[in-house]
Amino acid sequence: MSATRVLVLNSGSSSVKYQLLDMRDSGRLAVGLVERIGERGSLVRHTPVARGGESREWTGPIADHDAALKSVAEELARDGLGLDSPELLAIGHRVVHGGKSFTEPTVVDERVLAEIERLIPVAPLHNPANLTGIRTARALRPDLPQVAVFDTAFHTTMPESAARYAIDVETADAHRIRRYGFHGTSHAYVSRATAKLLGRAPEDINVIVLHLGNGASASAVRGGVCVDTSMGLTPLEGLVMGTRSGDMDPAVIFHLMRVGGMSTDEIDTLLNKRSGLIGLCGDNDMREIRRRVEEGDEQAALAFDIYIHRLKKYIGAYYAVLGRVDAIAFTAGVGENSAPVREAALAGLEGLGLAVDAELNAVRGAEPRLISPAGARIAVAVVPTDEELEIANQTYALVGKSR
Repeated sequence: MSATRVLVLNSGSSSVKYQLLDMRDSGRLAVGLVERIGERGSLVRHTPVARGGESREWTGPIADHDAALKSVAEELARDGLGLDSPELLAIGHRVVHGGKSFTEPTVVDERVLAEIERLIPVAPLHNPANLTGIRTARALRPDLPQVAVFDTAFHTTMPESAARYAIDVETADAHRIRRYGFHGTSHAYVSRATAKLLGRAPEDINVIVLHLGNGASASAVRGGVCVDTSMGLTPLEGLVMGTRSGDMDPAVIFHLMRVGGMSTDEIDTLLNKRSGLIGLCGDNDMREIRRRVEEGDEQAALAFDIYIHRLKKYIGAYYAVLGRVDAIAFTAGVGENSAPVREAALAGLEGLGLAVDAELNAVRGAEPRLISPAGARIAVAVVPTDEELEIANQTYALVGKSR
């Protein structure tokens, strides 16, 4: 029997998300999550999807990622889907930052591990956890190909005019300062899925992808290739997010240091964890913010307006960058589920050919769908993202090709 299964691992600082897929039909065999790693009350949740089984949950101390992945292996084995299965072809890992070095999925070896480690200073919250997941998985199955799929890879096609910051070139090059972009697996998947929804080839259309979750980013995709994206050296730049500020005058940092007496670590925490929606109104859940807006809460209303204002600016900017726009695709938690965000983001842009149909926009669903009026010049779509499937597809394509 040929191996057709791919295990996808997304190792965070205190969690591991995983999915096991059979690439013959892209069907999910199992999904799960280990969270609060390193705490007494660690949680393991596992669902054997293919067998129609009920989810299993248990709590207990899981000391580190090594123990977490061993728990994953044990849960899979209980359903006859263990890591020792001859049907398991490879393990695909989400890696947040690949810098300029990695432009496509890569089979992990010592050189690749060293480069991911070298990039830790520009992704201090993510790359260490990604590395730990890869190393632990290699120890569990040293004979199995481990594939790194990079969030930044899809954006490496940006021209230098979009990727470069306007600072001293020697300083920028010495410290690898440039715009890398993130959420790349989502932007890649959604841009292609949007083309499929329209019955066209990705190479034939220009798409603005709006990945709106707690973290949020926009991208301009011309003919299937990213030419600009809102996040930069780190995921802090760009749109207003759940807890991140997004775009801001860099001099604010100097002001906080000189006048506010804040340290760099304090400012880092402020901009990444205490800003964005939570900094503006105390909530980072768009559902709660909309509830408060509807009850007349002025602080929540202002936070919503700031969020939409920034989003609308990027839509307009990427319209200009692309010159011709065939579709706008909303995705991720907020983009897929918040009709008020979609409506407000495009309100007043009818002159550009952008509009939503109120009835279509109000529909909830798990499938890609159009929400623009019939005959609209530019399609507006809601396209649920599937980063795990994208990672699995890239992993399968790479390992299958090499074999």
